[in-house]
Amino acid sequence: MKKYILPAFLLFAVIYAGCSSHPYSATNRIYKKQAKDLAKSLEALPPVANYGGKVPAYQVGTVNLNLRKPNYVIIHHTAQKSCEQTLKTFTLERTQVSAHYVICKDGTVHHMLNDYFRAWHAGNGKWGNNTDINSSSIGIELDNNGFEAFSDSQIESLLQLLAVLKKNYNIPVANFIGHSDIAPGRKVDPNANFPWQRLSEGGFGHWPDAVLDTVPSPFNSVHALRMIGYNVKDSIAAIKAFKLHFIQTDTSPVITPKDKAVLQNLLKKMDL
Repeated sequence: MKKYILPAFLLFAVIYAGCSSHPYSATNRIYKKQAKDLAKSLEALPPVANYGGKVPAYQVGTVNLNLRKPNYVIIHHTAQKSCEQTLKTFTLERTQVSAHYVICKDGTVHHMLNDYFRAWHAGNGKWGNNTDINSSSIGIELDNNGFEAFSDSQIESLLQLLAVLKKNYNIPVANFIGHSDIAPGRKVDPNANFPWQRLSEGGFGHWPDAVLDTVPSPFNSVHALRMIGYNVKDSIAAIKAFKLHFIQTDTSPVITPKDKAVLQNLLKKMDL
């Protein structure tokens, strides 16, 4: 029997094709092209141009620079049927949405965008005086239909990822928040099953103490929400967003004495 031996270049081509023919090969090529285009714009010296007044004779680029770093982590649930559906959504240009990370129920972490790039995950939101959350944050999507509990594997992967992000970018404890926090009334993710207390125990976000102090009277709850970071233009929406995050068992728009005590406790933790 004859033995057929493929030439080396054909063998390499077959192996390469097998390695590169996964479902997202085409969109990965688009990613690389867009990243390359952005890199080119970063490499170019700022142009000599007329911004008013006298035009300089030559370009002068400073030697003191680095990349801007993210200062917030925004956590979402996908509100879709599967992790694969979310990956598909984030690789279709027409959807105009993206996130830096997607974490599946089995704990698989898909890093979809370089941390220094601006993802389109926050939309129209506000936290404190920050009205462009996308430009200063990392977006993390958790595979969840919006009503179910989050799996242990998923949360363990999230905690490990948050530890890396916090260390790499020196993100403050208070700046690990949810989509509903920055967009009250518009977003409700992550849902009330999300373990914010567990994250706080790892140093990612604040959580009220088990024993709360007596609240002084008078106490302005809306002012307290504003100090924490909530947009209180719609105070009812802000109250509901706060309770979704920090109370969870009650998301009504009514501030109770316990809610006031939680607010006071959070202000103390944030040195506000």
